[in-house]
Amino acid sequence: MLCVRALFVVRFSNRIYSEVFLIANAVHQINEEILDKEVRLIGAEGEQLGIMSSAEALKIAEERELDLVKIAPGSNPPVCKIMDYGKFRFEQTKKEKEAKKNQRVIEIKEIRMSPGIDTNDFNTKLKNGQKFLADGDRVKVSVRFRGREMAHTEIGAELLKDFAAKCADIANMDKAPKLEGRNMSMFLSPKPVTPAKKPARPKAPKAPEAEG
Repeated sequence: MLCVRALFVVRFSNRIYSEVFLIANAVHQINEEILDKEVRLIGAEGEQLGIMSSAEALKIAEERELDLVKIAPGSNPPVCKIMDYGKFRFEQTKKEKEAKKNQRVIEIKEIRMSPGIDTNDFNTKLKNGQKFLADGDRVKVSVRFRGREMAHTEIGAELLKDFAAKCADIANMDKAPKLEGRNMSMFLSPKPVTPAKKPARPKAPKAPEAEG
């Protein structure tokens, strides 16, 4: 659920109280739906208009041709704000769509190997794993043991450790190799990318001093 955080500073008897309210992307009580005996009213520009009856607050909103919206029902008294509710909902929907568009879903890719995997196949799977990590995905690397291979699970552990060591520049091991049934697996996550530092500008040479 998308939320908008709004900071309001309220002044009473030379004391200042800062309250942070969350305006949730949900159905709000507006206008005639607000029946509280008293509300704390905030103007369209964030100005404090004081505590008053909900009827008086609605009258002020109507005079300004705007809506009265309850934004913090849990406060005492509840906090209401004067705003263009239709415009507010439109902007909230737009922000939510934008957030979804920019959101990247991290997938878990799986690389499967056997204890007797040859060097070429291992390198191929290693390249695939490194590509997944470079694309920002998590990678589960697993070794499946069959029959008598269960007597030599240390071979699988060494394979996984070798795989992780060759990905160490771009990945962290989230979960060390662990045997579950006939499968031994580990999880790798891509390392966070740190922005490259800009090179320092060379200092300009000092101008030669003029002779007197």
